[in-house]
Amino acid sequence: MDEKTQEKIQKMQMIEQGMQSFLAQKQQIQTQLMEVESALKEMEKSKETFKIVGNIMVSTEKEELKKDLSEKKEMLELRIKTLEKQEKEMKEKASSMQSEVMENLNPSKEKKK
Repeated sequence: MDEKTQEKIQKMQMIEQGMQSFLAQKQQIQTQLMEVESALKEMEKSKETFKIVGNIMVSTEKEELKKDLSEKKEMLELRIKTLEKQEKEMKEKASSMQSEVMENLNPSKEKKK
């Protein structure tokens, strides 16, 4: 196996590790998003609302809390979209490299032009 092929294999492994990191981040953000959505839903049912600040719960205006949670929800959705875009780009790059590596490892097959 030549040096270029080995380098591409190493890059593919790095991309795969990066994708695993993206997946973990995405799952974490999706969990936060579900919590925010659940809080917004529960908030509609209650008359009184509270916000956790540090280690204490403080009474807060319902509309203010709803606004804060809605903004957080939008931010989390945007972060998920950004991660999905980066993940897609990494998958495409990995797929391209994999094709090149396979082509280099199987030189007996005719190359498509």
